[in-house]
Amino acid sequence: MQEGGEPAAGSDDNMETTMVMAKMRMNFYWGHEAVVLFSGWPGGSLGWYFVALLFVFLLAVVTELLSSPPPLKLSGQGQGRVAASRLRDTAAHTLRTGLNYLLMLSVMSFNLGVFIVVVTGHGVGFFIARNRGVDVTDHRTTSTGLTNNASA
Repeated sequence: MQEGGEPAAGSDDNMETTMVMAKMRMNFYWGHEAVVLFSGWPGGSLGWYFVALLFVFLLAVVTELLSSPPPLKLSGQGQGRVAASRLRDTAAHTLRTGLNYLLMLSVMSFNLGVFIVVVTGHGVGFFIARNRGVDVTDHRTTSTGLTNNASA
C-alpha cells in the first residue's frame, strides 16, 4: 500500500480493479448475456433474460403508475385525513424514487434490450396512469347533426 490508502502499482488489488473495469461495457450492445441489477442475474440463459426483461418492464410501469396516484376522496377535511393523504403521497414518492434508481442501474447494464423495455414500460405506465378513471362517452353525430350522448 502507498500513502493515502491506494494500492501499489503492481499489487493484486490494483490488478483486480483493472480486470473488473475491463469487463464493464461502456457502450450499448445486443445480446442475452447481460448482468441486470445483481451479479450473475439473469445468467446466460435466454429464458432468464426474458424474465429479467419482464421484471424491468413491470418496474417501469409501476414507477409511472406511482407518479400519479388516484386522488383520495376525503369526506370531512380533518387534520387526520390531510395528514394521511400527505403520508400516502410521501410513501409513494419514496417508493417511486427507489424504483427509478433500480431502473437506472438496469439501464447501466448497457444492454439494448433492457433499455428498450424500460422506455416501453414507462410509456405503457404513462398511458395507463393518464387514462385511469377517464370517462369515455360515445359522442356520435346523428343524421340531424345533433350529438347523441349514448351511454349504452
